[in-house]
Amino acid sequence: MREPVAIARLIRTLGDLLGPAGLLTDPADTAPYCSDWRGLYHGRTPAVLRPADTATLAACVRACNEAGARLVPMGGNTSMVGGASVSDSGDELVLSLQRMNRIRAIDPVDMTMTVEAGVVLQRAQEAAREAGCLLPLSISSEGSAQVGGVLATNAGGNTTVRYGNARELVLGIEAVLPDGSVFGGLRRLRKDNTGYALRQLLVGSEGTLGIITAAVLQLHPRPRQVEAALCGVASPEAALALFTAFRSADPTAVQAFEYMSGTGMALVTALIPGAVLPLSEPAPHYVLVELATARNDGGLRGMLEEVLAAALEAGEVLDAVIAETEAQRLAIWRLREEHAEAQKRAGANVKNDVSVPVSRVPALITRAAAACQALIPGIRVAPFGHLGDGNIHFNLVQPEGADPAGFMARDHEIMDAVCAVVRELEGSFSAEHGVGRLKPYMMADWRGGAELDAMRRIKRAIDPKGTMNPGKIFPEPAA
Repeated sequence: MREPVAIARLIRTLGDLLGPAGLLTDPADTAPYCSDWRGLYHGRTPAVLRPADTATLAACVRACNEAGARLVPMGGNTSMVGGASVSDSGDELVLSLQRMNRIRAIDPVDMTMTVEAGVVLQRAQEAAREAGCLLPLSISSEGSAQVGGVLATNAGGNTTVRYGNARELVLGIEAVLPDGSVFGGLRRLRKDNTGYALRQLLVGSEGTLGIITAAVLQLHPRPRQVEAALCGVASPEAALALFTAFRSADPTAVQAFEYMSGTGMALVTALIPGAVLPLSEPAPHYVLVELATARNDGGLRGMLEEVLAAALEAGEVLDAVIAETEAQRLAIWRLREEHAEAQKRAGANVKNDVSVPVSRVPALITRAAAACQALIPGIRVAPFGHLGDGNIHFNLVQPEGADPAGFMARDHEIMDAVCAVVRELEGSFSAEHGVGRLKPYMMADWRGGAELDAMRRIKRAIDPKGTMNPGKIFPEPAA
């Protein structure tokens, strides 16, 4: 057991370091930091720390470490798995990165940008665009998610099929370690073979090994031509066949390839004002394909039409519409991006962020749907996501008229039913959202033995007091 922390004395010390704008202690001010956006977790904190620079953050972490106080780093608070949630113990301090929001540099020759952790992802994208470059990382919560949290969870997103996860875009990291020391790894090098790649240890660590304060991100050339289409398809197998056809035609052109179920699309068009299906009639399944190239005349439109024509003739695509304007392209993407909101409006829902080999996505959709329908008759199966990289958000919505609380009381049972299929297909129970506070119970079974033991030893070596983001990834005690 940890020794009791003299919270009042520590908060006075932190107040001296942070100043009035940097420390929140009034419960009315701290309340927004104590609940996750999904409403799964509600905790308490005696204080929210809001440092404005790395040196101050490091001094605060040092003071907390000496006092044995536990810290929960928070970015945009968009975690799907409670990754930035405080417990109800009342002795965990929230460390918000929102004031560390400067874009330090953009180099269009090196094709890099150096940004602080509190920069909202969408703002970073816009800054890259203004410099004539592309920051390809794109996620549904990019209007509020912050770069630090995106990297701490190794977020994936819509363009992973082309550019990889967040990890592939990180060249350098600056971070504050649990003892308050600063890891200054903001290097812009493509090649640096000098020992362990510590930046990659921090990316995806969910704040359990330290706090990312800034990063050097790799940029790409801006596309000069983009083509997008929404397709109604006959089956998950047809969706996979269409992906294979586009990849065979030009693997470098496929920027996004998204799957949506008929159930999920019906919820979007019914519950999201202004969301209209641009096809002649509903389909059992849907695909959104987006192609892009930096070439002035990449021939994308011709390729798109040729592949779709062959798929229509084969009966794999039932109907398709190609965006003729940017407004139409955004309208098609809105049908994909509003899936989570539509499901929330439809009632209680259980979210599964799973991945399988791309070739096994159809089996995942079919078998997991059957397992959930057998478990709860009337359950609405609404999977969607990144078919091109094997990551499907296998979400389940309560049966119409069912008791929401009763449905959510079975959330682990439902997740386990999906994950049993995922495991048979050699997949993962967390593709891009992380483990957070929701799924540590799965770790021993899925990552046990030497793998989990190695993770625990790394955690103990870097955070011997176990003060960094407790209760995440590992069940308590983490050290």
